[in-house]
Parts: sequence; C-alpha cells; structure tokens
Amino acid sequence: MAKPILDVEKLNIRFNTPTGINHVVRDVSFTLGREKLAIVGESGSGKSQTARAILGLTPGMVSAQKLEFDGQSLLGLSNAQWRKIRGRRITMVMQDPKYSLNPVMRVGDQLMEAAARTNAKSALKARAMEMLEAVKIRDPERVFRAWPHELSGGMGQRVMIAMMLVTEPEMLIADEPTSALDVTVRLQVLAILDDLVKTRDMGLIFISHDLNLVSTFCDRVLVMYAGQVMEELDAKHLSAAKHPYTRGLLACTPNLEKPVDVLPTLQRDPSWMAPVSR
Repeated sequence: MAKPILDVEKLNIRFNTPTGINHVVRDVSFTLGREKLAIVGESGSGKSQTARAILGLTPGMVSAQKLEFDGQSLLGLSNAQWRKIRGRRITMVMQDPKYSLNPVMRVGDQLMEAAARTNAKSALKARAMEMLEAVKIRDPERVFRAWPHELSGGMGQRVMIAMMLVTEPEMLIADEPTSALDVTVRLQVLAILDDLVKTRDMGLIFISHDLNLVSTFCDRVLVMYAGQVMEELDAKHLSAAKHPYTRGLLACTPNLEKPVDVLPTLQRDPSWMAPVSR
C-alpha cells in the first residue's frame, strides 16, 4: 500500500460534563490512502466525533499518539495553520444541506466564497459553474442564482459536495451524505462521489449506518462501538465479519431475499469494551 494520506494512532476524545469526564472516542487507530474508507456503527458510537477531531472541529479534549495528514501533525495547530488545511486540503460534507448552506446567501455566492480561497477573483463564477457541472447539475445557471430553500434535498447535497470540492482537496469526509435522500437520488450522489474520488485521486472517509451500502461502495470498513474500533476489514468481505458486534449489526439488517417475521435484537457484551491507554 502506498504511503497513507492520513495516519491516526490511539485517538481519544473526552468531554468535561457536570457528572465527570465522558470518554467518547477511545484509542481509535486507522490509516487512509487514496481510497474510500467507511466508518460504520450505531448512533453515538463516535463516528462523527472522530471525523470532527481530524478537522479540529470537536469541542472535546483531543489526544493521540499520532494524528497526521500528509506527514504533518494535526495536533495543536494554530488558527492560521488550520486555515491552510481545513476547507482547502481537507473538506467535509455534512449530513443535511439545509443546516449547512447559508439561507440568506444565493448558492452562487456561497460557491464563489469557497472558491476565493484558491482562485483569482475574475475566475470565481467560472469555477463555481464548473463545479456545479461536475456534480451533474443539469441547469447550473439556474442553481447558481437560486436560494438554498429553493433546492430539493438531493440538489442541496450536490451543491454541498461542489462547495467542498471547489478547492480541489486531497481528502473529503462525508458524514452520512445520503441518509436524507430517496433511493434514486442517493445512487446519483454516490456515483458522483465515486467518480470524483477516482478522477481526482482523493481519500474519502464515508460515515454511514448502512452496512449494505458501504459493502458495495467503499474499499475498507471500520466498525465502531461505544467509541472504539471493533473490527476493520475489506468492504467486499463485510458479510464474513468475525466480531460479534459486526455480526449482530448484519443480522439486524432487513433482507428482502430472506424475510423474517421479527428481526433479532443486538445483544451487547461488556467484554467488547477494552481497557484504554492513558
């Protein structure tokens, strides 16, 4: 495997709460190359907090033996150093565009604002239009002039992807980008992401609850439970997972080819919680 673009070793995230320290991510380690890596698990398993820690966006206390992007440590960066990375070299697509797009700015203005980081002022509109076309928007001029509330969920998600890719990042984090979309639009957005990863040679972290989806879309899968990594395996071998937690998640997934009257309930084992290094 080529040198990874992202190297995470024993990442921990803690929050101060009125009842004490809440340890939400515990000794998480993984690498990312120019590939599609899925992070899956139940709500509250630490998927999004892990992604936000990579971008320095979590309000929690972050520690790690190693958290490096392209050989540069992401620990303790100043605001000026983050501005050279966040939104330029690493970008993130949030789950729901209606909470991420500015409702009082036209779509084109928001795209040009993002493009201004790496493009001359005279080329901003052309760059924005180019990115709208890259995410397969058929009438980019109309969408460029539109307000966010005039867009459907699928269109808004495409705009968000265009905005995150306008700076030509080396790494993209997509936090459940298709969960709010219908099946047809979901497939279109996935095809766009897949094409962009291949043509732009990016690394993609794809956060999802959908095991069937990631098994066909991604290259590798990281399975998280209660802030820890339970298992890491090739996506194409997900159905042959060994860990009982992964097996339990798969068993809880409806199968139209083998319908059952009652889906099993996931049985959790305290032994899954391994001791955490300090």
